Amino acid sequence: QVQLVESGGGLVQPGGSLRLSCAVSGIIFGTNTMGWYRQAPGKERELVAHIYSNDWTNYADSVKGRFTISRDNAKNTVYLQMNSLKPEDTAVYYCNTYPYRLDWGQGTQVTVSS
Repeated sequence: QVQLVESGGGLVQPGGSLRLSCAVSGIIFGTNTMGWYRQAPGKERELVAHIYSNDWTNYADSVKGRFTISRDNAKNTVYLQMNSLKPEDTAVYYCNTYPYRLDWGQGTQVTVSS
């Protein structure tokens, strides 16, 4: 059974940091490209970052230089370190394969506000 369990979200002030985690089960994690996505209220879900099995990474222009995606294949977990957060980063964050092909998890809410 495939499961994606995101955690680590919360309320943070502008300029702050958060580290998101996504525990993945039910797939051969190490061979899959994994991505972090987000959906803000009233907007389409968008890709934030993805990481290949060889640890090569790509980022959306809006987060480049502020966010870092990483993975731990031994723990079947993908991370998103988010620094210098802005109010426009407020969204529900999800992980999935890239391109996405799994049922979405519950996501984790990130709210950036003073």
